[in-house]
Amino acid sequence: MAETMQSVEAALEALLDGLGPVNAERIDTAEAAGRILAVDVTAQHDVPPADNSAMDGYALRAADAGQVLPVSQRVAAGHAPQPLEPGSCARIFTGGEIPPGADCVVMQEKVEECADGMRMPADIPSGDNVRRRGRDVQRGALLLPAGTRLEAAALGHLAGQGVTEVEVRRRPKVALLSTGDEIIDPGTPLAPGQIYNSNRPMLKRLLERFGADVVMAASIPDDFEATCQTLRQAAQQADVVVSTGGVSVGEEDHVKHALESLGQLDLWRLAMRPGKPLALGRLPRSIGNSANGEARFVGLPGNPVSGFVGAWVFLRPLIGALLDCPALSSLPSVYARSGFSTTTQARRHYMRVMLEFSADGIVAQAFDDQNSAVLSSCIDADALAVIKANSTIKPGDMIECLWLI
Repeated sequence: MAETMQSVEAALEALLDGLGPVNAERIDTAEAAGRILAVDVTAQHDVPPADNSAMDGYALRAADAGQVLPVSQRVAAGHAPQPLEPGSCARIFTGGEIPPGADCVVMQEKVEECADGMRMPADIPSGDNVRRRGRDVQRGALLLPAGTRLEAAALGHLAGQGVTEVEVRRRPKVALLSTGDEIIDPGTPLAPGQIYNSNRPMLKRLLERFGADVVMAASIPDDFEATCQTLRQAAQQADVVVSTGGVSVGEEDHVKHALESLGQLDLWRLAMRPGKPLALGRLPRSIGNSANGEARFVGLPGNPVSGFVGAWVFLRPLIGALLDCPALSSLPSVYARSGFSTTTQARRHYMRVMLEFSADGIVAQAFDDQNSAVLSSCIDADALAVIKANSTIKPGDMIECLWLI
C-alpha cells in the first residue's frame, strides 16, 4: 500500500482551523517594541500641527516675489509667529510655523541681502517649500490598524500623537519540549551515544522572534507515561506545545501516541523535505487559560534542519494567527533564477539558499549539503527555495523562494 502523505497546505489549514487570537493587554508605549496592536489607533492630532517651513529661508506672500522686502520677524521652530506685516518677509528656519498671511518660503541661498531688506527671486509659486498642516496625518484618520507590528516607524507614529499606552496582544505562551534519552543540555559532559540539544536554543530564538514567550522548557525521557505527564503539564501552561523528536515510527517514539491518547492528532506525515514526520494536533486544557480552550500541538522532527524549516513554515503563521498579525501569516515570496541543479521525488523540497542580487536579477545559490542534520546550512540562509515534488531544476530556471524575515 502506498504511503499517504498530506500537503503543507492541508497541514496549515488543520493547524489554524478554529484558532482565535489571544487576549489583549495595555502596556506603556515605551515597552511596546515588536508587539502587535490589538485595536485600531485613531489620530488625535494633525501632523504637522500647522503649516511649517521645509527649509531655512524667508516666508513671504507669493504676490511679493521679485521685490526687496524688509524682515519683520524671526521665526524659529517651536515658537508661534505673528501675522506677517504687508510688504515684508519673515526670517524662518526649518520646522518654523508659517506666519499668517505668508504662503511660501524661499530658501536662503536664493535671496540677496540689500540695504533696504532682502531681494526675493521672481515667480515664486504659492505653497513653495511649505509643509501643509496634516500632510502626514490628519486628525480622526486611522493612524495604525489592529494587527500592526510595532517596529521603529510605527513607534515614531505613536509618539508623534503623544500616545503613552497601547493595547497589544499578549505574547502567546509556548512550551518547548525535547525528547530522547540521547539529548542532553550543553554544560554536561557527553557520554557515549549522547548529543547536545541544538534544537532548544534555536527554536526558542525563532519563537521569540515570531512574537511568542517560551514559558516552559523541558526534556522528556523515552517513556510513554513520562511523555503523557509532560504533555499534560505543558498544555496547562501554554497556548502552543512544541516538541522535537519522538514523532516517527520507532519503538522509542512516544510523542505521537501520547498525543492521540491525551488529545487529538489532526495530521501526521507530510509531503515535504525536510520534515516528513511532523505531527499536528490539540491538547485539552483549562478554558480560562486560553482563547480556544485547548493548546495547539506541533511535533517537529528531531533533526535540527527539520526543526528550523518547520518553525518557519508552521510556527511562524501559528504565532501570527494567535497574535492576529497578517504580516506573520506567510513568508514573503520572491522569484529568483536557480544557481543549482536538483531533482525531487514525491515530496516538496525546502532548500536552504543564499540570494545574490545583481543588475541581471536575483540568483539563488543552494548550500551543497542539504541533509536534514546539517544545521550549518541554515546559518547563512536568506531563504527557502520551494522545489515542487517530482520536478527537475536546472541552472537558470525560475524558482520561488520564501524570504526568512
